Amino acid sequence: MIKALRKKFVITAMAAVSILLFFLLGTINVVNISIVGREVDKTLSMLLETEGELKFIPKSPDPVPPPDFRIRPKGERDKFLSSNFFVVRMNEIGQAVYADVSRVSSVDEQKAQELALEAYRAGRDAGKAGKYRYRMKNARMGPGTVIVFLDTSEEILSYVRVLFLSAGIGLACWLFMLGLVIFLSERAIRPVAVSWEKQKQFVTNAGHEIKTPLAIILANAEALELYNGENKWTRNIRSQALRLDGLMKNLLFLAKMDENMAKAAAAEFWLDELLGETVQTFSELLKQKRIALRLDIQPGIVIRADKEQIRQLISILLDNAAKYTKEDGTVSVSLKRKEKGVWMEIKNDCQRLPDAAPDKLFDRFYRGDEARTQKSGGYGIGLSLARSIAAANGGSISARYEGTDVISFTVNL
Repeated sequence: MIKALRKKFVITAMAAVSILLFFLLGTINVVNISIVGREVDKTLSMLLETEGELKFIPKSPDPVPPPDFRIRPKGERDKFLSSNFFVVRMNEIGQAVYADVSRVSSVDEQKAQELALEAYRAGRDAGKAGKYRYRMKNARMGPGTVIVFLDTSEEILSYVRVLFLSAGIGLACWLFMLGLVIFLSERAIRPVAVSWEKQKQFVTNAGHEIKTPLAIILANAEALELYNGENKWTRNIRSQALRLDGLMKNLLFLAKMDENMAKAAAAEFWLDELLGETVQTFSELLKQKRIALRLDIQPGIVIRADKEQIRQLISILLDNAAKYTKEDGTVSVSLKRKEKGVWMEIKNDCQRLPDAAPDKLFDRFYRGDEARTQKSGGYGIGLSLARSIAAANGGSISARYEGTDVISFTVNL
């Protein structure tokens, strides 16, 4: 129980850390892409406006930098001189008539004209062609179109560099936080662990202490019946003493299951045979209550689990069905092998479904109908015990309501 709680604490804390890191690093990358993208758009707009000619860019009135060391953004002439681009001019019928590739070394005139022709035929004023982004407009002088292609490989490299750097830092921070959370988790759950240990110790001690007076009460009831004969008072004494004895045994077993003390003695056995044997023991009880029994058991199903614990789990579910099935109702038992394991289902009709959600039925001491539960002799912990047994054997159990009067329990092993 404590290990499971500590594991859940670590998972929850790391989930929160992961979400926070993902949000922060994602925001950094999105902002970086947005800023760099805007700078590329500005540069591309400036190059298109000047048609790739430096003479159309006015000189800065104050080329001297300030005396301090503040970083100044690049001027238009600096952006022009540091950019890798080429310009292609198209005539009015869509033929490349001129290509200026003096500002780029990876493209010749023929390649530049081919890229310009593809962009012109695409019919869009802006777009991408490999590592180049382009824009086009009508020529400033004469008919035709001017297309400017800007090399954005440096910008792409900036995206990738920031992405990998942030991912590396994020991973390092995540691992550091994982170690810190694992280290602090023991201290964080220590009060809960102490409280749980005291509670478990109390149940164990109380169980052992109650055994002796229960044995004495039963012995005295038998002695009274031996000397004075059986009567309603001795029957009540014996009935309630046996009920309390059964409750204490179940509580002790649950305490052991919570601390993994009642470990499953795993061994292979035929589950279909075990289910058939257990159902047979309840068949007479069902007949007496005029409850119909329907079986759909697939033969030849072998599982590896604790046979006696699985027998107890089946008995709990069948006993629960026998107690709460209405007269002339039906109990259906099915066993099938599916892709993800073995599925055992026990469903029954009932007079009225519980008001709570199906999963609430597995809570300890939960009673859907207090009066009927007391009358039938239930403790309110049977289904909780069934869930613990299923978990101890690597399985799970769930409940669901079908229609207005059918409840179904499904065990996955």
